[in-house]
Amino acid sequence: MQKLLNTEIWQGTTLADIFTLEFLAGLLGNVLAAAAILVLGLFIARTVRRRIDRIAERNRVTDKALFGFLGDLAWYGIFAFTLLFVLNTFGVRTTSVVALFGAAGLAIGLALQGTLSNLAAGVMLIFFRPIKIGDFVVVNGVMGTVKDISMNYTELADLQNVQHIVPNSQVWGSTILNYSAYDTRRVEWSFGVGYGANLAQAEAVIRETIMNDPRAHAEPEPFIQVNNLGDSSVDFLARIWCAAADAYGFQTDMTRKVKEALDAAGVPIPFPTRTLLMQQDSAG
Repeated sequence: MQKLLNTEIWQGTTLADIFTLEFLAGLLGNVLAAAAILVLGLFIARTVRRRIDRIAERNRVTDKALFGFLGDLAWYGIFAFTLLFVLNTFGVRTTSVVALFGAAGLAIGLALQGTLSNLAAGVMLIFFRPIKIGDFVVVNGVMGTVKDISMNYTELADLQNVQHIVPNSQVWGSTILNYSAYDTRRVEWSFGVGYGANLAQAEAVIRETIMNDPRAHAEPEPFIQVNNLGDSSVDFLARIWCAAADAYGFQTDMTRKVKEALDAAGVPIPFPTRTLLMQQDSAG
């Protein structure tokens, strides 16, 4: 009871005064003021978050995860200040409350080191943006499309549309392959022809088939050359630039079309062959 009477609102108040009409009116006024501050603070926090969300919708080029993080940060910051004002209305010394929360935060931080490392990694991912929502990536051995980047984890959907939840500390601490980072990609093929084939004709067929496709870029200059003499084939290496969004379909389509074009032009396709030497027994 002595501690209760030490706060500013109770100073000079006896137990007999607590039930007086004047005191109850003052207490009711403080309660109403605190409620008004709380409602106003929540309204401001919600309004600020909505404004940030609207900015994100108007600027579609920017990353939604960044604006989501800023919205949450603004909401919690305004709510924390609102609680301090509410406590101050009842005469509670906010400096002591801040110190108490600081000590509690330190204890919680030591107990939740793994969670805080994910939180720190999430901040780094959101601000430095090595990956964005919608990117096709390989992260921590998982290949898929980035669906969400939260403060603690990153959500990926793999090629079978299976959800993968990867802790942010593992995302930030591992090598990231981002297939969506650049607008163009260079696609690579290896085509083998027989040793008896006309190499100039084979190169012309490969080049014409690939470059006639509208997805192929003439610049940078395509590379189509013999690069290997195998056991039973002469191998052509083809490297062509295309838009990043077309890379997978372009690569699979040309694998089939080049093979069909080589067949139509009469260019022999190699098959592994073996020569067997049989020694006949003269005594028989």
